[in-house]
Amino acid sequence: MKDRIVAAVDAWQRGHAIAGFAFAVIKKFGDDRASSLAALMAYYAFFSLFPLLLVFVSVLGFVLQDDPSLREDIVDSTLSRIPVVGAQLGAGVEPLQGSSIALVVGIVGALWAGLGVTLALGRAFQDIHDVPRLEQRGPVRSRVRGVTMLVLLGVALIAASVLSGLATGGPFGDVAGRLGALAAALLANLLIFLAVFWLQTPRPRTARGVLPGVAVAAIGSLVLQSLGGWYVDATIAGATDTYGAFALVIGLMSWFLLGSNMLLIAAEVNVVRARRLWPRALAGELAEADRRALRANAESARQDERQEIVVGFGDG
Repeated sequence: MKDRIVAAVDAWQRGHAIAGFAFAVIKKFGDDRASSLAALMAYYAFFSLFPLLLVFVSVLGFVLQDDPSLREDIVDSTLSRIPVVGAQLGAGVEPLQGSSIALVVGIVGALWAGLGVTLALGRAFQDIHDVPRLEQRGPVRSRVRGVTMLVLLGVALIAASVLSGLATGGPFGDVAGRLGALAAALLANLLIFLAVFWLQTPRPRTARGVLPGVAVAAIGSLVLQSLGGWYVDATIAGATDTYGAFALVIGLMSWFLLGSNMLLIAAEVNVVRARRLWPRALAGELAEADRRALRANAESARQDERQEIVVGFGDG
């Protein structure tokens, strides 16, 4: 009975493009052990958050030293993207101060600590795209790309804050203001994720190739900020009595884990689409898409140019 149900579901998803594509994305997500990669990203994001906030606030304090109210508005708008714990984070973040040399040393140290999440993100994207180990970026290239991404993200966050402020504070009604804020947030997310995907997707890459994943990530981010806020609220509410202040840590880690999984699923969308890795088999014989996916996954283990990996499926 169970085999017949599985066979029926398999036949149905193979015959319907949308369902087959969605299943192929989930299947490749599992093949790549992307949930472990997402957990690694969440771990580094948690420990990188405060150093990166120090850099962000310090740079804003230097650029907007004559307009502290605008600096506070931008910081508050940026932290509001993190549900529940954003207010607590903002209360403890103050700009780095002191001599110019001390400020530069502090910013460099904070950036170095903050690069952990970009390195984890780069590794995840390379694994998802089945980049052979001998072709993966070295430590210097990875960090240069990571710093570039951090700068672009900082600029995009500032632009997003300004757009959201104009949309909500402009001469419009409440409904129009909310719609404007939603459109501004979606546009900002598109720009942010376009920068992330463009920098982290291995070459050759095209705008057409990265845009589907960018769209999924941007929309998913908006959903995560609403539904994810409810989830984190529920997590903290259930843990406060037992863990006290540690409930904030639980909520923040939950938020990062949800976001990391969403981002890697969006990356899988691009790979599955570009290589036509669907439909995948749920039962029975392997489909052609299964063979291509498994062959690319095996070949990604190459560590030397002289190494040759031959993949067979026992069918002659």
